[in-house]
Amino acid sequence: MGQDHSKESDVQDTTPDHLSSDLAHKFAEKCFTPLELTHFKDNFRSLAEDEDGLQYWKEDTLCRFLSLPDALGSGSIIYQMATYLGAFPFPSLAPAILTRESMVKVVVMMTMRYTKVLKRGLKDRNKLLFRSLAVFDRQLSEEGKEHSDVFYPRSAEEPETSPSIEKPSLQRHAPGFSADVAGRDDDDEDDDELALAALDSLDVMDVYKTEHAAEYKVQQAQIPADNFRQLLLLLLVLAPLGSEESLSSLADRVTDERLGRLKQIANSILWSFAPDRNPGISFQTFTKIIDHSLPFLFEGLNPLFEHFLFSKNLDLNRHRSGSIEASKPSSRAAGTSTEPVIESETELLTAETLSQISFFIPAESLFYHLRLLYSGDSDGFSINSVSQKVINWKAPTLLLVSGRRVDLNTQSQHMRSFTGKLPHRILPQSSQTNGDEDRLVYGVYLNVPWKQTHKDAIGDSKTMLFQLEPIHDVFQASTLNRDYLTFNLESGIGIGVPPPRSSLGHAHSLVLGPVSLYLNDTLEFGVFTHDDSGGGAFGTSRSRSGAWRDIFEIDALEVWGCGGDEEAAKQRAAWKWEEREAAARRGVTLGNDKDATYALLEMAGIVGGASRTGGSMG
Repeated sequence: MGQDHSKESDVQDTTPDHLSSDLAHKFAEKCFTPLELTHFKDNFRSLAEDEDGLQYWKEDTLCRFLSLPDALGSGSIIYQMATYLGAFPFPSLAPAILTRESMVKVVVMMTMRYTKVLKRGLKDRNKLLFRSLAVFDRQLSEEGKEHSDVFYPRSAEEPETSPSIEKPSLQRHAPGFSADVAGRDDDDEDDDELALAALDSLDVMDVYKTEHAAEYKVQQAQIPADNFRQLLLLLLVLAPLGSEESLSSLADRVTDERLGRLKQIANSILWSFAPDRNPGISFQTFTKIIDHSLPFLFEGLNPLFEHFLFSKNLDLNRHRSGSIEASKPSSRAAGTSTEPVIESETELLTAETLSQISFFIPAESLFYHLRLLYSGDSDGFSINSVSQKVINWKAPTLLLVSGRRVDLNTQSQHMRSFTGKLPHRILPQSSQTNGDEDRLVYGVYLNVPWKQTHKDAIGDSKTMLFQLEPIHDVFQASTLNRDYLTFNLESGIGIGVPPPRSSLGHAHSLVLGPVSLYLNDTLEFGVFTHDDSGGGAFGTSRSRSGAWRDIFEIDALEVWGCGGDEEAAKQRAAWKWEEREAAARRGVTLGNDKDATYALLEMAGIVGGASRTGGSMG
């Protein structure tokens, strides 16, 4: 009898709590270096609360350690995400108390060290992030009831779902996050492969399958729009954060003036998830938009949570051989707090706008690497000026253009001349109600150097056409049609527009691609076309369906060079040579007719361009 009792005591504890703790140790062994783990333990222990031998972090502790700005109001959302991730892979245990074991899993997920524990990597991580933000519409789980827009977000004051510190043992039976409440539809199961893959490393698959095989569905869960907006504000501020750089160094980005701009951009991004039709974001929409238009949205969480792996209490100089640098997974550019993310902000490109663009273009190409090559405000709205400024840049470029939609009922002579060349097919304007709906901002990322095009377009499969306002949208390049960008002094700038054909003495309509942006040769007007029939150089929108055409009057145009000091030096040398040539040409006169001389030089784009203050001459 005693022998049998001894055998029973040797049986491995396979309760979810014990397995979760074992999994945390596995995470630490596989995902942290010994030195990183030492720093993590020191950081956690130095700020932990102690309640009857249980060490844990409170919400205020986490927010203070990460230096989260109070003005953004995102601290409670980050804490909610952490208490969910800390319960991995058992959602029923969420919200978890942020013990050291729980925080190990949080840091692994947030710092993108999950490749050794998640079967599908980034896809599984995004799924976890959605679950950590989502709530469950209870009425959707009741059979026979129609969809309801009522949500039940977890309140920090609710004792049913808040971690209990006085009685931590009760946490084992907490109802968990509402996004993981099991539904009744057995035909719509959500296969929890990410949990199975993690548990496989513990050799406890059989236990999980027999005792914890409940499938937690996300189809009926949604992220409340207001919560996601608060998170977007934080992610916009985080975007340029470098490794070992404190968020407090970016405090100047949350002033009242900048906060207004941040909210405007957050709303543009939020609209890409179509909150006008639903106050929440479904898992299907979340996955579709993140994958296509915001692939780097959560990158800023990586350097933020890496602070757990660098303790100020330990002397890093004693561990030169341990090489923290060698173990960093992040490739983000690490700037200093005194170095601006761009040389100088302009009407179109501010630090906040740059953060928005970094959500779909790698940050390494943007922060601390952009140089203004051309600006309509300073260089004049002249196609010749664009050519002179951008042709010699031997690295990728970023073109941004803004304008206001025109009223086709009150057209000027210049506008009628432009609209008369457009395809005769009538398309409606895009329908938006986010902020100033008449203001439009578009852009294109070109991965190859500019050159004038005649028969063939330039660009490659990395070329991107995008919209920043009033809605965030990205149109990825297609490989079926390669009319990515055309640039011609006589026809203008076309993105997704075929190269101009010979007119043969006739006035022909413009040929616009199904998804395209065209700026005319005088840089007065532009037109964006979207036809979801597809077939052009760029794919259709993932946020909106249908066909529309927005005609706008250009008020700002800029081209930025993406590159380092070497590209800038070559560009400066080319500009100096052109200035010397221009100076030599200015010595050429047509007798005593100064007006004729000036007119000739103005036509050549040498003089007079900078006098214009806007794109429109109407």
